[in-house]
Amino acid sequence: MEKRAEGMLSISESHGTEMPGHLAAAADAAREMAMVLLLVWLFSPSASVLISIGFAWFAWKTGRSGWLGWARLERLHSVIEQEKYEIEHHRPQEREELVALYQAKGFEGKLLDDVVDVLMADQDRLLKVMLEEEMGLTLQAYEHPLKQSLGAAIGSFISFVIMALFFFLSPSYGMILAFFLLLATSATVSALQEKNRVIPAVIWNVSIGALGFGVAYFLFQILA
Repeated sequence: MEKRAEGMLSISESHGTEMPGHLAAAADAAREMAMVLLLVWLFSPSASVLISIGFAWFAWKTGRSGWLGWARLERLHSVIEQEKYEIEHHRPQEREELVALYQAKGFEGKLLDDVVDVLMADQDRLLKVMLEEEMGLTLQAYEHPLKQSLGAAIGSFISFVIMALFFFLSPSYGMILAFFLLLATSATVSALQEKNRVIPAVIWNVSIGALGFGVAYFLFQILA
């Protein structure tokens, strides 16, 4: 259980691990860009300000997503090196862990001994088994940080273009319509990728967005 907890910590990230990292980064960046531009428009409905803030946030989200990807890979490499060290220097303990692991799967007697002996004979295979079976890691699920960064860049850029387009088409209400449209669309894409229910996802995202916008609007009215 301790190893499982350590493995889950090493793969944790702000936008989750259920869907591909670049899609999660794109959806998250689109929602955040929409919220930032809506708040900017609420307090300073100027095209120059919106464009400046939009490009600044685009650069921030792209760079931050790439950095989070690198940090996640560093945590993974640290876990792999630690487990590799334990295999090389504490083989009796690793054998005991392997026996306990496969006993829990229902292996026993000679079959259990044969399986453990085969795995202990191949260090690379043993490392893979301990990472995936003991710690719950799926090595194939890790995406390159640049791919995640590209996803964030695309998501934030699309959101910026849509918000800007609605602003010029309808300076009074276009930004609000675009904001909720982007929230609903990104929630739908995320729910479909994660095989969750679409309607509750859309309702929750739109409701949270409305709450954030409402807090800013009414608090500003009170303080002003």
